[in-house]
Amino acid sequence: MKLAFTAVADFPMVEPGDDLAAQTLSALAAMDERLADGDILVYAQKVVSKAEGRYLDLRRVTPSEEAKRLAAQVGKDPRKVQAVLDESRELVRQAPGVLIVEHRLGFVQANAGIDQSNLPPADCEGASADDLCLLLPEDPDASAAGLRARLSAATGAEVAVIINDSLGRAWRLGTVGHAIGVAGLTALEDYIGSHDIYGRELEVTQVAAADELAAGASLVMGQTTQRTPLVLVRGYSPQEPADPAMRGVQPLLRPRALDLFR
Repeated sequence: MKLAFTAVADFPMVEPGDDLAAQTLSALAAMDERLADGDILVYAQKVVSKAEGRYLDLRRVTPSEEAKRLAAQVGKDPRKVQAVLDESRELVRQAPGVLIVEHRLGFVQANAGIDQSNLPPADCEGASADDLCLLLPEDPDASAAGLRARLSAATGAEVAVIINDSLGRAWRLGTVGHAIGVAGLTALEDYIGSHDIYGRELEVTQVAAADELAAGASLVMGQTTQRTPLVLVRGYSPQEPADPAMRGVQPLLRPRALDLFR
């Protein structure tokens, strides 16, 4: 199998209300690329959040006493700590400089995915660089599904969409691209009950396919000044699960009963 990850060049700076599907097709056309059946488009979370206007002006946030107490312990702006709490179901761990939470969407991550990098203050009138934050999309699976529907309607191609964010891991240093929104492919491939090359039955093997694709795309996107928020993946042949309950990103989230770290 030949698997290709191609950066979509010269993608425009995204503003609230922008049509990401139209911008995608325009950028692909400038590269003389056309979408085909089986293509996967991996979007950086940040451009999706920007297009959806998921900005938060910390000047409008009033920290609670709990947020002030946590802020003193971890050395963070109390307003941002309050924003993290507002986006979270549970505080999992805390340490100087670190807040690990379960996001309301079910992701366990630092700071509820709230980001302040690469946000020009002009994105919110009168805000300084320390005042502006970007939240995750309200519903990343719905965002991915919407993009997929618009792209397929415009081109006739059956494509898949992944929304990608950088997350840390409990056992290793460094962030890795993870899928936070999925449409048109099986996020978690289940091989339990199949057999290895020696005929042994597989009892626990499941592959986080959407995360692996997201991680590959992250290498192409870069993490600093590359301005490459979109990657075209070819050669994987995605399949959407027949069972609606297995669609989207939820199958990748470890059930709390199986979480040995909480």
